[in-house]
Amino acid sequence: MVNLPAPTPAGFLAAAAPGTRVVVRYRIDGGFTDALGHLVMCDAGACTVRTRRADVVIPLREVVAAKEVPPAPEPRRRAAP
Repeated sequence: MVNLPAPTPAGFLAAAAPGTRVVVRYRIDGGFTDALGHLVMCDAGACTVRTRRADVVIPLREVVAAKEVPPAPEPRRRAAP
């Protein structure tokens, strides 16, 4: 059995299909932050993740981790009073 090396975070994003739900951790001034949402696109320089608030364009050189995540849970229903 041959163990293949895991793809780099940028390699994972480049290979992922648009529409895949992902979380991407990337560097910002003073630390790191995450973008959780659907991958819109990825090219040689950046990827775009559609979060609940906006599309986030992330330079691939700033990405430190990325993975596919399961679909968001269904919203909870309010209990009747």
